[in-house]
Amino acid sequence: MRTEISRSYRIEAAHRLPHVPADHKCHRLHGHSFQITVVVEGPVDSTMGWVIDFADIDRAFAPLFARLDHHYLNEIEGLENPTSEVLARYILERLELPTDARGKAAEVRVTAVTVSENCTARCTVHAD
Repeated sequence: MRTEISRSYRIEAAHRLPHVPADHKCHRLHGHSFQITVVVEGPVDSTMGWVIDFADIDRAFAPLFARLDHHYLNEIEGLENPTSEVLARYILERLELPTDARGKAAEVRVTAVTVSENCTARCTVHAD
């Protein structure tokens, strides 16, 4: 049986998209209240009754939150062109669950990250 859990976070950040035409609205500096959803998959522990403690996901995300929240994303190495697609991949590649929370065979893993720029626009990147 496959079980997924997810945890969502909100960051406030500014960015601009440098590769769109100069007259495109996203070429100008602007900000978003990004919602970031982290999806974790794994077996349900028979003793604990959960895949992973949500607090372990929070601890793993905390350094990324500190790096992204209330920052100008274009100034962060790896986010020079901070589209939602690039931001979701950036987070997925850097989010590491604590070793002790992964279980004996590292069966618990981050499988996807969704970045929502607003209520109607979002991107999901899935781990390979």
